[in-house]
Amino acid sequence: MADTQNETVKAVKEVKAPKVKEPKVKEPKPEKAPKVKGMRIAYERRKALYAYGFLAIWIIGSLYFFIRPLLVSFWYSLNTTKVELGHMSTTFIGIQNYIDAFRKDTEYTEALLVVLKDTLWQTPLIIIFSIFIAVILNQKFRGRTFARAVFFLPVIIATGPVISIINGDMDTSGYSGGAEAFSTMFETDMTGALLNFLGVYNISDKVTDLISTVTSNVFNLVWDSGIQIIIFLSALQNIPVSAREAASIEGATAWEFFWKITIPYISPMIVTNLIYTIVDSFIDPANGVMTIVLREASGWNHGYSAAMAWAYFAIVIAALCIVLPILNKFVYYEV
Repeated sequence: MADTQNETVKAVKEVKAPKVKEPKVKEPKPEKAPKVKGMRIAYERRKALYAYGFLAIWIIGSLYFFIRPLLVSFWYSLNTTKVELGHMSTTFIGIQNYIDAFRKDTEYTEALLVVLKDTLWQTPLIIIFSIFIAVILNQKFRGRTFARAVFFLPVIIATGPVISIINGDMDTSGYSGGAEAFSTMFETDMTGALLNFLGVYNISDKVTDLISTVTSNVFNLVWDSGIQIIIFLSALQNIPVSAREAASIEGATAWEFFWKITIPYISPMIVTNLIYTIVDSFIDPANGVMTIVLREASGWNHGYSAAMAWAYFAIVIAALCIVLPILNKFVYYEV
């Protein structure tokens, strides 16, 4: 019996069950990312390259049209120059041109002192006048847009012929008779009339001359204040409404609001306008130093002209280095 069972189990083991093939399931292939046409560069990197590309135009232009002539003019200031056929010949003499400008050329030093003195009293006057006009133009009244355009108009039409007509300097126009009459429209002797009206006589000649200088340059004051007025106007419009509301709640008067709110908020723009006014005054082609520099350059004396210009440039930088650290102590920067 046991042998029979063993044989049966053995027979069952020998019989192999048929193999059943299981269907193969194909695994999905990962989708390939679509090919991007063009440069295979990251987006941020590509933006940076675009920025450098646009900046390269400005950098190349500055190097070729500004830095290169600047270095050439400095080299000329250390040489005597002579125009020859096809080139400029130079002979190195060191700082002799600078020494001659300050020790031998009395006209240059006198003109330099006049420019410094004029800049010293004109700059604060322009800043104060610009703030005053900007505060008025920031108010709501009829014709405000037209008034703003009137004060900015000199900046637009400040071309050579226009300013020449106003100043009565029309030697190159072929006819100067009308220019002199037109320029007198902007010249007024208000000092004498005002003092006579008030019954003030026999005051100091220096005081009279100072008042006469200021009042006779009223038109030039308005003419030179266009940019400053616009900058101050934009600063006034950026004063937060919350500051106005807090001041009104505390019962601040208009005078207190001006000194404690307005001036601190526009103080950064005061520094900006001060720098602009100083530089604009120094580089005005009508001032004495610029007239001498341009005259020497027109006379083919490029080395001496470049030396005077570089000395003048150094004085401007020194003036800014003195003024800026002092003013920055009183500037309010909102954090």
